[in-house]
Amino acid sequence: MSTDQFALSSDLVNELLRGMRLRGVEYRRIQTGPTFGLGFAARPGHAWFHFLAVGNAVLRMDDGTPYALSAGNAVFISHGAAHQLLSHMDVPVQDIDLLDREPLGDTVSAVDTGTNAGPTPTAIVFSGCMEFELGSIHGLGKLMPGLMLIDAGGQRYPGLVPILTTMEREVSAARVGFAGILARLADVVAAMVVRGWVECACGNASGLVAALRDPRLAGALLALHQQPGRDWTVGQLAEQCNTSRSVFADRFQMTIGMTPLRYVTEVRMRLASQWLTLERLPIEEVAQRLGYTSQAAFSRAFKRITGKTPGLSRKSRQVAVS
Repeated sequence: MSTDQFALSSDLVNELLRGMRLRGVEYRRIQTGPTFGLGFAARPGHAWFHFLAVGNAVLRMDDGTPYALSAGNAVFISHGAAHQLLSHMDVPVQDIDLLDREPLGDTVSAVDTGTNAGPTPTAIVFSGCMEFELGSIHGLGKLMPGLMLIDAGGQRYPGLVPILTTMEREVSAARVGFAGILARLADVVAAMVVRGWVECACGNASGLVAALRDPRLAGALLALHQQPGRDWTVGQLAEQCNTSRSVFADRFQMTIGMTPLRYVTEVRMRLASQWLTLERLPIEEVAQRLGYTSQAAFSRAFKRITGKTPGLSRKSRQVAVS
């Protein structure tokens, strides 16, 4: 890949990650004795993040597959699947939600698994459960593996060790404002995990991941994500890639699995959902931002893609949060 193509791909990844949001974050600082078994229930629409700051543990996924973890390792469970953190494979398991906790802030609590911890805990885990909102790249989330094991010192995640270390330091010190700092650091960690996966998922790339690295498509993707409210035509998108309309349309359909204009509409509606539910923008303003000449036209498109009206989508989000 040439320097120009690499820069274009980098710009595109930057543009996509700008729309990523974490919301409804719940953190736990968990310390254990030599024997522990912690169960985490399935949370569809959420992501689990665990950072093992001290000690060793076994991660066992819902299908029974075990993974050995040591201090400095982290895991990102992007689809919220059920799993367990264990000292040994045959230890009894306790539901993490049933254990006593001590509030450390609005979104952070401390959990001690028992009196056998002694003066020095055997293991310390920083754990987070979050709603993982990818905004306009919602389709990317569907392609992400359910489990990503993070070797913070590896080449895929350069610079992650200082961030994870800072997170643990903030939890331990509990200084003023530490909960807000943790939320921002977690956002950075999630972005770095997603970026590392996009950059390194080379051999089996498919769909949007392949398109991000395809110079024949990346130019159009960058343009439409930067200007989602423009009245795009297939010909105009093809011009962004310096290719013919027919060649672009065929390659886009083959790589991403939908027509270019269908993709444009889905990007708009994902952004609309985020703006309506997270940023609380008026429906009329969202419609104008996305290039619709009337609120009615926008509402029809939104319902066609999401299955709900804009107003109902906002109300559903309010009920889920309350």
